[in-house]
Order: sequence, then structure tokens, then C-alpha cells
Amino acid sequence: MAAVKIRVLVVDDEPLARERVRQLLQEEPDIELIGECPDGLSAVQAIRKHSPELVFLDVQMPELDGFGVLEQVSREKMPAVIFVTAHDQFALKAFEVHAVDYLLKPFDKERFKTALRRAVDQIGRQQTRELSQRLGALLADVRTQPRAKYPDRLAIRSSGRVVLVKVDDIDWVEAADNYVSLHVGREEHLHRETMSALEAQLPPEKFMRISRSTIVHLDRIKELQPLFHGEYAVILRNGTSLTLSRGYRDKLDQLLGRIS
Repeated sequence: MAAVKIRVLVVDDEPLARERVRQLLQEEPDIELIGECPDGLSAVQAIRKHSPELVFLDVQMPELDGFGVLEQVSREKMPAVIFVTAHDQFALKAFEVHAVDYLLKPFDKERFKTALRRAVDQIGRQQTRELSQRLGALLADVRTQPRAKYPDRLAIRSSGRVVLVKVDDIDWVEAADNYVSLHVGREEHLHRETMSALEAQLPPEKFMRISRSTIVHLDRIKELQPLFHGEYAVILRNGTSLTLSRGYRDKLDQLLGRIS
């Protein structure tokens, strides 16, 4: 599974200051610099459009200063913020608006890394907490939905015999050419059926299709981990890692609310 990178925006009206932060960020393998802004107005637009997880934000800028930027960004879009400025009188106000840290120019490499580590730790804790809360809400919600009648067992024809598989024992399902493969504990059963036809036989309060080729039992999900381009790793309790495709996020979003 690819490592998740934290998306960072740098905002400063001084080109040399932006260059300094950019050079230090290039040394960080877990950071993706998504853009730079020379003023507050363009910063507001960039934050709304690209939803960075972290912003290095200069305090003093023409037209709209760093605090003004935060006032114009909605709470849903609010990233973690490290303020950067040459004037220490803004430090108290920076922490009053819940900045992760405050870099006073000129800062050295070690001070920069300390601030960045604090931000990365905070972002990681926040993402994990939000995903856990939303996954818990999902399971609580779907269990209270009215239940239609679905089969308790599936009859799987294999080598001249019929194996009865309890639907609730299925951990996950994957497409296999003209078949589907049912993963049941340590066993795997090939069933001659299409994914769409099988999906219609599975109770939606328990099963969800997360890609064209994968259906998962919701009770087997341990955690969700963000990947690239809107995809998520779905980690099951047995350690299996599946992928929630971007094209299927809307089904999950309807129950979780927006993940991103």
C-alpha cells in the first residue's frame, strides 16, 4: 500500500521565504507540496479548491493577512496551520486561533522540523479519530435500517457437490472472470454468478460494494486509511487490505458524510 502523503500549501508574499520553506519540505518524503501563494486572496482560493492538510501561512501580507485568510475559510476546509512571520508580537494571537506552531523568521532547520513533526502528529490523530467516528456511525446507522428478506445461505456448486455457505460468514467477495470468489475465513469458494447479481442477494445493512470487483462485509472492517486520488484502503480484522475505489465513494459518503 502506498504511503499517504500530507498535502501542504505555502503562503508568503516574500519569494525568498517561500523558497526557504520549499527547500526544507523537499527533504521530507511524507510531504507533497501542492502549491505556493504570494498573497492572502489567492491562498483562500487555493485552500477552498485543493483542501490541503497543512498550510505554512505568513501573518503579514498585503490586502489580506494570515488571520484574514483563516476568517474566510470555512470550518470544513480549515487545514492545520503553522504561522510564519518576522514579528513575534503575533505569536499569542496565532495560538488563540489554534495554530499548530509559530515560526519566527529567521528559523533554522531543526526548529522547522519540530514544527512540522507537531503538525504531522496532529493531522494523523485527527484523521484517525474522524475515520473511526464515521465508521462507527456507519455501522450504527445501517444496523437500524429496515431489513428486507435476503437468503441466509448461498448454495455453491463445486465438483459435483453443493456447499451451503452462510451469508453472514462471508468476509468479502471479489470478481473472478465469470465467477465470484467468496472469502469465508480461511476458505475460498468459487460461485458462478456476476457481481451485480450477487450484490442484489446480500443484505445492504451488512455488505457494501467498494469497487467494481470487491464487496465487503461491513462488520469485518477494522479501519479505513486514505490513499491517493480519493481512494481508501479498507483494512479488515483479519489483516486483509482492500481498496475503496474513487468511483464508489459516493455510496460510502451517503452513510458516512464526506470522508475528505
